[in-house]
Amino acid sequence: MASDDDEIHERLIEGFTERLQHIINVEEVLGYLHFIETARKEPIVQKLNTEGNASAAKLLISVVVGKPHTEGWFRAFVDALHHGGSKLAADYLESNPPDPEVEAENDYCVQLIQLLAPSLVDMKTEEVCTHCFSRKLLNDVDKDKILAETRNKGNRSGASVLLSRIVRCRPGWISEFQEILRITEHKRLYELTGGSPECIKPKKDAAAEDNPEAESCQGEESMEIDVTEGPPYDSTGLYASAEKFSIMENLHPDLSDCPAAEAAGTTKEGPKETDGFLRDYQMEVAQPALKGENIIICLPTGSGKTRVAVYITQKHLDSRRAEGKSGKVVVLVNKIPLVEQHFSTEFWPSLKPKYKVERVSGDSQLKISFTKTVERNDIIICTAQILENYLERADSGEDEGVKLSDLTLIIIDECHHTQKGGVYNHIMMRYLKQKHKNIKLKKTEKKLVPLPQILGLTASPGVGGANTLSKAEEHILRICANLDASKIMTRSLGKDKKEQRKSILTVEPRKEDPFGCVIKTIMNAIHEHAELSPTCDLGSQNYEQWAVQRERQAAKDGDQAVRVCAEYLRRYNEGLILSNTIRMCDALSYLNKFHEEQIKKKTTPDEEQNIQITETERFLFNLFKDKKEELEKLARDPKYENDSLSKLRTKILQEFSTREMARGIIFTKTRHSAITLSQWIQENPKFADIGVKPSHVIGGGDQSDTKPMTAAEQKDVLKKFRTGELNLLIATTVAEEGLDIPACNFVIRYGHVTNEIAMIQSQGRGRADDSTYTVVDVKNSGVAEKECVNEYREDMMNKAIQKIKALSQVNYNKQITEFQIQAIMEERMRQVKQKKKAIKDESPSAVKFSCRNCIQNICSGEDIHVIEDMHKVNVTAQFRKHFIQRENTSLQERRLDYETNGVIACKACGQTWGSMMWYRGIELPCLHVKNFVVNINGKKNSNYSKWSDLPVKFPAFDYIEHASLMAQSSDDEETE
Repeated sequence: MASDDDEIHERLIEGFTERLQHIINVEEVLGYLHFIETARKEPIVQKLNTEGNASAAKLLISVVVGKPHTEGWFRAFVDALHHGGSKLAADYLESNPPDPEVEAENDYCVQLIQLLAPSLVDMKTEEVCTHCFSRKLLNDVDKDKILAETRNKGNRSGASVLLSRIVRCRPGWISEFQEILRITEHKRLYELTGGSPECIKPKKDAAAEDNPEAESCQGEESMEIDVTEGPPYDSTGLYASAEKFSIMENLHPDLSDCPAAEAAGTTKEGPKETDGFLRDYQMEVAQPALKGENIIICLPTGSGKTRVAVYITQKHLDSRRAEGKSGKVVVLVNKIPLVEQHFSTEFWPSLKPKYKVERVSGDSQLKISFTKTVERNDIIICTAQILENYLERADSGEDEGVKLSDLTLIIIDECHHTQKGGVYNHIMMRYLKQKHKNIKLKKTEKKLVPLPQILGLTASPGVGGANTLSKAEEHILRICANLDASKIMTRSLGKDKKEQRKSILTVEPRKEDPFGCVIKTIMNAIHEHAELSPTCDLGSQNYEQWAVQRERQAAKDGDQAVRVCAEYLRRYNEGLILSNTIRMCDALSYLNKFHEEQIKKKTTPDEEQNIQITETERFLFNLFKDKKEELEKLARDPKYENDSLSKLRTKILQEFSTREMARGIIFTKTRHSAITLSQWIQENPKFADIGVKPSHVIGGGDQSDTKPMTAAEQKDVLKKFRTGELNLLIATTVAEEGLDIPACNFVIRYGHVTNEIAMIQSQGRGRADDSTYTVVDVKNSGVAEKECVNEYREDMMNKAIQKIKALSQVNYNKQITEFQIQAIMEERMRQVKQKKKAIKDESPSAVKFSCRNCIQNICSGEDIHVIEDMHKVNVTAQFRKHFIQRENTSLQERRLDYETNGVIACKACGQTWGSMMWYRGIELPCLHVKNFVVNINGKKNSNYSKWSDLPVKFPAFDYIEHASLMAQSSDDEETE
């Protein structure tokens, strides 16, 4: 059992490594780690001297968790942390970490000290050190090192060491440090760190009893206001070394935007003033909202909609405060990066002097205490789903949650998404239902439930696919109804409008396309082998849809040969599309990677046993192998490249050679094309010669074969673009909407056009003077035609908005009410259908699962169990006989209680079935339903993509029972 404990302890340490490496004091802790040999300590000491504490701590942790372990190694490590002045690190390993809110506040306190370091190092170090030691913020070793540093290298150097030590203390150190600054008469430094300028406690009176914060001039509450509201940073990078504290330039690059920067005088600009900073057109569209009306503000991208929202927020809170009422504003966004963007660039800088601003998203620890976050702050910026979750919790009675009546203003960014099925619409449906209940309550003279004011922001409501003006008008009115808007406010920008030159570059058909001809030859050979007769052009979107449908039908029919052929045809079709969009070598690379993955599936991890290869699979392998050399030769010949790429090359060269400071965005359809276009530009010396510095920006979802981009990676690229380190972004649709991208002077849509909303928003990215907007056509994409349709729909949208604005208020209100009642009735019908669908009336025993590829019967529904209402696992011994396990680094994902770090695949054919997950110390095979054909009472279905679509309720996984069985089995093995 010792080995099981070791593994648990290893995982515990590894789970906290990112934080531990910044709060372990290596120099002291190393002296107490007697179970580590001297030879293994020497590299750690060397790294400490050359690279600093954090790097040394990371190496130390890897040595500690490295095998083999000596008996009692974990307890010895924790004891060393206690004795070595790293008690906070010990708390994490003893399952006693600070609460998330406390942890988050502590991180910001560390950031505050980091930011103020240039001022704080002027403290009277020896005097402050003595007080820190007496209050147990420092131990004997810390004290001696600080005093020695002060005497040898001066006061500022000693202060840097002191600061680097106290930030590793347990949370709560900041109030102690503030008090020390106060009693040592560092008045300016005391105030900088959040202490009150008035340090004399007033006598406690009735007013003080009503306001507990009036009792003290400093402490936890004041820190909550001054520290916890700054822009977020990676908490793992907060605990700087002494060297980092010593020079302001070495601080985190974002720290100049921190809340405390204003007090320290280190911000690039002073705090934003919200009064008087609106342009005339912005002030005009804001007027109805300033009077408390629900409205939609429709202004082009880059025209300052968010700034208008900030102004309205301030006036809303000011007016409520003047009336002696509290105000509560929630700003809703539909993408995680937008939470940080709105917080850091608009709301916090403008409103912090008066109001408490916080942000919460799926990436934030504060989401688990959202109710408290709402209570404690005036303005909360969050993703819409978080608010919806807590509204649902309040409705269901699960806990107190959040109610609409708790809020006084809701701002909905990109409000054109307030339509059927969207999370914005779910929130507004709650609003509309209560609004119409209030009408009934008013008639019976009962107390009304208060509802917040609504402010919607959009660059374009679109026309919803309408082909006529009346349908476009109806679409926009429905959005107005969903948002309960009394008006839709638009305004000509006049002299502020930036004129844009627009062009569409059509392409010439290839005179010769031998590369594409070879791929088509392969595809036709597959058609003949599988006896398939497609009716659409190869290399088109219609062909892809046909291939997907054939694959599903073949899986359902149990026709393995056709299913595999259809999958290969879909990939070759994608290769054809890529060869018309990007380089032939990129298309070939895509096909090569696919074939390598298919061949890898036919080999077990130890490579000792080959999985059976069918006649069809062997045919497909050989078909590509026979043509590969020819494809490689053709891919190297530039004369066969597509004309679209040539047009794009010319356009980029033109923009960068004719502008003094060019900055642009290229929009493309897929993540793969964004990455490969970026590589193409980087590898072409002509671009480098004229100063092109490219990078790609793609989405963060996992719905694609291409590895997604994390929010941190997106933020890093956009920051470099903003500072000029990059000047060309190649992006998917993720950059069309919302993200704060600086003014560009050219925008190119490369072979990808969607709807009029996307067109308007991508055009809006070209905000600089004399900007251009170019559409580059790609073979079979039809983008030139689509762009013309979108221009027509944009014109139709503007006419529809003007018609709506021309309606009398009585007529407008009548139509809005009708649409709202219709929406409520449709919502009720949807809920009825949803409840019927939620009834899982089929028995698990009626369900059978077979491999999607080889049709082998795998298991029954009785073998499936559910973890956390989400993960479907099969822990039977029989199931383990059917699969092999492979490592898949792209799949690695870690959560609080579980992680996935490999895939499971059919032992017979190599088809991927799901992932192997570690859940609370137990390895469990987790199944993905899309990889199976599901048979329910004899009826087969190959279309399931989500477990929730199955009409079956599977039993919950019994962790205790399974863990007990595993422990018993382990004991039996040891006995034997």
